[in-house]
Amino acid sequence: MPPAEAAPAGQTESLGPHAAHVRAAVDRLTTERFLERCWRKDASLWTQDPAEQHDIRQRLGWLTIADAMRGRVEELRCFAEEIKEARFTHALLLGMGGSSLFPEVCRLTFGATPSGVDVGVLDSTDPAAIRALARRAPLERTLAVISSKSGTTAEVSALTKYFYERFEAAAAGHPGDHCVAVTDAGTPLEALARELRFRRVFILGPDSGQDIGGRFSALSYFGLVPAALLGLTLETLIERGREMLDRCGPGSPAHDNPALRLGAALGTLAEAGRDKVTFLFPAALSSFGAWLEQLIAESTGKQGKGVAPVVGEPLLEPARYSPDRLFIELQLSGEPDSGLDRHVGALAGLGHPVIRIRLQDRYDLGGEAVKWSLATTVAGGLLGVNPFSEPNVWESKHLTKALLEQYARDRRLPERTPLASDGPLAVYGAVSPSPRTVAGAFSALFRLRRSGDYLAFLSFLPRTAAVDAALNALRSAAARRLGIATLLEIGPRYLHSTGQLYKGGRDCGLFLLLTADEREDLPIPGEPFTFGALKQAQALGDFEAMQQKGRRILRVHLGDGPERTLLQLQRLLETALGQS
Repeated sequence: MPPAEAAPAGQTESLGPHAAHVRAAVDRLTTERFLERCWRKDASLWTQDPAEQHDIRQRLGWLTIADAMRGRVEELRCFAEEIKEARFTHALLLGMGGSSLFPEVCRLTFGATPSGVDVGVLDSTDPAAIRALARRAPLERTLAVISSKSGTTAEVSALTKYFYERFEAAAAGHPGDHCVAVTDAGTPLEALARELRFRRVFILGPDSGQDIGGRFSALSYFGLVPAALLGLTLETLIERGREMLDRCGPGSPAHDNPALRLGAALGTLAEAGRDKVTFLFPAALSSFGAWLEQLIAESTGKQGKGVAPVVGEPLLEPARYSPDRLFIELQLSGEPDSGLDRHVGALAGLGHPVIRIRLQDRYDLGGEAVKWSLATTVAGGLLGVNPFSEPNVWESKHLTKALLEQYARDRRLPERTPLASDGPLAVYGAVSPSPRTVAGAFSALFRLRRSGDYLAFLSFLPRTAAVDAALNALRSAAARRLGIATLLEIGPRYLHSTGQLYKGGRDCGLFLLLTADEREDLPIPGEPFTFGALKQAQALGDFEAMQQKGRRILRVHLGDGPERTLLQLQRLLETALGQS
């Protein structure tokens, strides 16, 4: 195994021939006083456009939010005690993207303590997912935490209407007593919360997180309100963030600065063709991957550039990985996964660049959130992109809105003629030559594969154990047979994260977007469309946006029995993979 580069405690690097280039990037960043200028909110680090610079200066509050939130720990603790005293046993966070991902990390990594409540996270328009989470507890014991930075997020607005009406119908006191809002000052959500007399409104103002973009908001109210409800020790979570900021600040020696070194590796290796950063987690830390995925993909994936985060990919034989990867292993020092460690050692031994990160305990995730936020902005500077914008996210939203307007008029979404079909399974898109069979359509897509590509499955299917298992089997088969990086994304969640990379980043993806009929739909109070129609419009809108970008994509519709049809899809994909 190549010797590990000297690195700060908790982070070691084996970068092989790339090490000298990363050191040179660190030296360049030091000469340019990158960190000093970052702390001074010098937006010229990322763009020369005056309008973009103005926006960036309104998005750097995460550099000081840990200090600000220390003064709000007692407020949050008292709020959590109030909820327990009101005999709530469960909370349901309604959010999307930056407002929901770190709460999910806290829920899955720590769980609820004896002093906390059980917090579920709902960031979907899938009727099955909504039903499943709505059944977790009696309505009279459930608190809804409605989180949206803009206060206009379409999915959150729909979920708010649905659950408010259910609280009203349950006649368990005033429905507003079951609702809490987390949003920026002056948003429509704040106005709605005041109008409907929500129990509490947590406002992100000028000194409490309004100047933070959603994906950088882990240590603001967006992350800390649900963490307080879970009963976590907020002082420790925040302090780990402050300690990491001190280690990564302008006063830290550059070559001992973990965020600077990490960001330099991300940016330098991406420019060298190793732009698939592959995360390897033990089960205890696996949920952190989804948070990292949004941070990296949405921040770097624009202007035809970007870093593709690969999360949750089934392990392959070390020799099967393509030479476009950077591997990053996160482990808990006190709970090492020796099998994973051996796998990473074998990868380093084969010459793949590897970064190993060791956390002393789960609360170190507060520090990791800060370190990765800074590292991502460093990588953005090296790549020449603005890490605080998401210019291509609106494209799917715009097309979804148009489809929903059509649905409101016609009571149905537009129908298209499939390329090919096989029983309930139908394939849509454009590949050449025009295929006669479904397997032929897949083969035509795979023949478009180029060196450095990845394959992404974009699933708008119901979240069930059987569906999840079948999707992972598809992903594993594709990784083994094609020898390329694979990603599995859940819609509509990914529209707020990797969706930016897929449309704005480098054209190096093959995409299979999966849809199905809605077996049991749910109405959205006050809207002329249902949750099922909203989810389908989001899928079709993103499919159209990807086609307009010239992306190599097929949509696969699985009829009304996706658990069954996925087995058929796997057989057809295996056939196509064998011909590729």
